[in-house]
Amino acid sequence: MVTNDDGVTSPGLHALMAAMRELGAVSMVAPETEQSAIGHAITTVTPLRVNEFALDGKPVGLSVNGTPADCVKLAVGTLLEQPPDLVVSGINLGPNTATNIIYSGTVSAATEARMLGIPSIAISIGTFKDPIWETAATYAQRLARQVLKHGLPPKVLLNVNVPNLPLGEVKGVRVTRQGDSGYEERFELHSDPSSVPYYMRTGSYKMIDVDEGTDALVLAQGFVSVTPVSFDLTSYEMLEEFSRWELS
Repeated sequence: MVTNDDGVTSPGLHALMAAMRELGAVSMVAPETEQSAIGHAITTVTPLRVNEFALDGKPVGLSVNGTPADCVKLAVGTLLEQPPDLVVSGINLGPNTATNIIYSGTVSAATEARMLGIPSIAISIGTFKDPIWETAATYAQRLARQVLKHGLPPKVLLNVNVPNLPLGEVKGVRVTRQGDSGYEERFELHSDPSSVPYYMRTGSYKMIDVDEGTDALVLAQGFVSVTPVSFDLTSYEMLEEFSRWELS
């Protein structure tokens, strides 16, 4: 199964679907509109509506008026005849590295699949303009083949970021850890035509990682970054420390 957070019309989603078809039958269930940076939100009050999505008059998948996590929940629990062997989320326009992982709807869709016991991959391309989808799709297919062959440990998914380079210029693949780089944000004050103030978020990305093993740096160096990600948020190193606190 393929899904994303950029919406059902995203070229990245359709490039991914074409690549996954080389491995077997593919189902597509994706948000009907863009859901970028929505994280792991789910819909609890608004009714979820499912519609057939077609290209050139041919049905290619289903759209859902919900979040990426909604799409996975609904697909696995109701829409598909049987659970998929693998869920691949993407190809996201823009990288999902470092602290961006927390906000990413792309990663959250893959996380939801893993929570449901299905191996999953989130894949993103390291650019916001002029994407070379074919490169990212090729690596998505290669990694999907390996996950189908070897499986993944419980609670672990793969977060993959591919440089926006022609396939022959990619330097290789590196297994990485989540770094600390992120956006330096600010909020600019504006006024609408009625003179009512509002704020717009702006800012720029700051690379602060210098360790060769971090995702954002490896991506910037022209390598594919593959980060094993877990949704177990327990800080295990602090369990013993907190056991010494007087908490009762």
